[in-house]
Order: sequence, then C-alpha cells, then structure tokens
Amino acid sequence: MKTVNHWIGGKTVEGASGNYGPVTDPATGEVTTQVALASAAEVDAAVQVAKEAFQTWGQSSLAARTKVLFAYRALLDANRDAIAELITAEHGKVHSDALGEVARGLEIVELACGITTQLKGELSTSVSNRVDVSSLRQPLGVVAGITPFNFPAMVPMWMFPLAVACGNTFILKPSEKDPSASVKLAELMTEAGLPAGVLNVVHGDKVAVDALLAHPDIAAVSFVGSTPIARHIHTTASANGKRVQALGGAKNHMLVLPDADLDAAADAAVSAAYGSAGERCMAISAVVAVGSIADTLVEKIRERAEKIKIGPGNDPDSEMGPLITAAHRDKVASYVKGAAAQGADVVLDGTGYTVEGKENGHWIGLSLLDHVKTDSDAYRDEIFGPVLCVLRTETYEEGVALINASPFGNGTAIFTRDGGAARRFQLEIQAGMVGVNVPIPVPVGYHSFGGWKDSLFGDHHIYGNDGIHFYTRGKVVTTRWPDPSDAPAGVDLGFPRNH
Repeated sequence: MKTVNHWIGGKTVEGASGNYGPVTDPATGEVTTQVALASAAEVDAAVQVAKEAFQTWGQSSLAARTKVLFAYRALLDANRDAIAELITAEHGKVHSDALGEVARGLEIVELACGITTQLKGELSTSVSNRVDVSSLRQPLGVVAGITPFNFPAMVPMWMFPLAVACGNTFILKPSEKDPSASVKLAELMTEAGLPAGVLNVVHGDKVAVDALLAHPDIAAVSFVGSTPIARHIHTTASANGKRVQALGGAKNHMLVLPDADLDAAADAAVSAAYGSAGERCMAISAVVAVGSIADTLVEKIRERAEKIKIGPGNDPDSEMGPLITAAHRDKVASYVKGAAAQGADVVLDGTGYTVEGKENGHWIGLSLLDHVKTDSDAYRDEIFGPVLCVLRTETYEEGVALINASPFGNGTAIFTRDGGAARRFQLEIQAGMVGVNVPIPVPVGYHSFGGWKDSLFGDHHIYGNDGIHFYTRGKVVTTRWPDPSDAPAGVDLGFPRNH
C-alpha cells in the first residue's frame, strides 16, 4: 500500500510515530493509501528545521524570493493535470473541478510573484530638523497553516506562497483525508529552487494540530475549516501568543428578487449548491425566494438538478463526484431524511443514489428542500453536501433580515436587475463577500477572502493585502543624521562650512 510521508527539509521523511491514517478512494470506498500521522516530537523537529532555515531565508533578497516563485508558477502550470489527478483520486471531485482549484491557487502564486511592490515601505522626510521617518514590513519567522480536505491544493496555496514570499518559513498541516496534493506542491517548490526547510509538510491529526498551536517557535497560524474548530484554533493559538487567522463555516444565502432573470438564477443556484458535491465553504446552501416567483424558481432548479450526471471524478462525463467519506455521506443524508419531519417539502431526495459497479463508493444524489423553516436542522447547520434549502419571504426587507439573522457571514449573493436594490443589499447585508448576480463571490487573488461573524476568527482575511499584512509585522524607524558640515575639525569631506 502506498504511504504518504512528511516533507521536511526539502526531502521525504518517514513517519516515526508508528501511527497511520487511511486514505480512501471516495468513488470505490477502498483504502488506497496510508498517511503518516506525526507525533508532537515530529512536529517539533519540523519546526526546528524551519526555524534554522528562517535565519537565511528571512534575510534573503526579494529578487531571490521572486525568482523561486516565478519558477514555481511555471512548474505548477506544467503539472496542473498531475495535481488535479491526485485531488480527484483522494477527494473525489471531478477532474475539471480539480483543475479549477489549481487555477485559483495559481492566482495567489502570481500575487506572490509581485511581492516586491507589495512590500514597499513608506518614507516621510524632514518631519523635524534633519529627521526622517520610514515604515517597513518584516517577516514573522516560522508560521503554520492547517488546511481542510475540500480544497487540498487551493487552500494551501492561499497561504504558503505569500508567507514565504514575505520571508517566513512555513509548516503545512494538510487534511489527513487527502494529503498527496500538498506533498506534490512542496516537491515542486523545492524543484523551483526553494531552499530546504522553508516549506515543510507535516501530516497528522489532533495531536499534530495541538502541537502546532502550542509550539513557542511558531509565530502565526492560518486555518480554514469548520466554525467549532476555527473557534478552538483561535482561542488556543491566541492564548499561546500567536497571530491567528481562522476561517470557519458558512451558510451562504442567495436572495432572488421578483425582477431577476430566473433562468440565470436557477443555473447559478444549481452550480453553486451542487458543484464539488456541495463541499465548499462558499457553496450556496440557502436560496431565499422573494414574492411570487418562488414556485417557478423551485421548478427551474429541480429541472436542472435532475439532469446533473453523478459519477467517478475521473470519468469525463461526470459533473459531480462522491463525498469524501462514508461517514460524511451518512451525516449529509440524515439532514435530508429529517427535513420533512421539520416542515420542509422534499422536492428531490438524493439519499438513495448509487453508481452501478461502485456501490461501495460514498455516493449521494442531489437534494432540494422547499419551504424550509429557519429553526430546522437543515437550515441552521452547515451541511457541506449537495443539499439546497429554499426559504420564502414576501419582501426584500424580510429576506435581508432573515440572512442577517444567521450566525454565519461568509458569503452571500443577490439576483436582480435593479441596481438600486443591489446597491442597498451590498451595504446592508452582514457578510464578508457579496455577489451581485454572481453566486460564488470568491475574490480574485489581489483582493482578500474572508467572512464576518462566526465565519471568521481573527482580524485578517486570507490572501490579498490582508494576507501580506498577516505574514509581516510593521516597524517604524525615526532617523536623524548629523550634517556633514558638522564634522569635527580636521576632517574635511569637501562640504562648505557655511549654511
């Protein structure tokens, strides 16, 4: 059986704890790989390697860093398919979706390639007699990233390219459910010329996470995952004196006004709710239909959802793959099975879906729930699967109030032809990312990604300017130099003796 080991100091390092976790092919249910799970001692060893590497990398020139990043960008581009194949094999998402994930990660690498302009400081001259004041940003040291299973390549690339471009060294703890893509990313970084120890990958479970959160030599922690764990990460790491950005869960709403193009809205709802099997923190999981258009909209969504082809991710005809694990599949199904008892109309029930010849895969079909109540489990919880809830309101104001009452504030969208309504919405809605006729408003790389309320813990969003600020700290220097004409007698620098 294949074993995925750690990547420390620019090379593969076999696990020493004796503990391994299973990696499953979601399309077949078969365990295809085992991944080494690090002990606290192994985490410490990786941190010490990163700490030593920082002594040189933190002082390296911007030209040296960007040379590596430009080479890395080229290698990633050349290896898109290979990375996507690893993602599909362990996560289950279809190949085209995996390719899209790599492309979005590349955006952040490209941002990191331009770090020379992003790290420019500021200068004020002559703030007083012969006094100048300048500000600059410097790296933190060793930083860590803890990433989720749903985007095993993209989310790590939201973190480490900017971190190392800023002069830090990095410890990546990816999800143990689909670890291979992260190792491939690190191998390519070494091939691009990154010095040994600057980027390290340590696999593990809670033991490894807790070791990272407590380690005195780690200056900052980035995290993407569920809200309960994000809250724990933020609380624990902050208590240990670390800078933290912890992105949590979501319940993203799409408000559809009566004047909207309903065909466009239905297309958007289906792609945003069911793409990547709903395993996205930016998935639309709740459509809020305003006024009389609800019945028509639900029917249009149903018609489209029934045509989605579900199958193995490596099948070019598949539009949606399986869920990551059987346990997660069963949890998602439980929300659908309990929906009717809590007042919802089950328009589509995908819980009995399977694929012929691959019955042991983690399959589930598309589910559509109408007339969902705000106190139901299907609405309150982040399901993280292909389940779309439809809620109904009579007015725009009621819809906004419903969305703002949610404890989550990750992303939201409005579908309308009315510019005034769209403008009101983007100002009144309590969410960090807003789409106007755009169902998944994930910002491009040079803007920052992050939510509000229980979707973000910490002050910084991820990537963009916020990411650069997170991985650096500011310093202000006030300088006064004596004028050369003030030199002691006997020293002549060729300056006149008068003023």
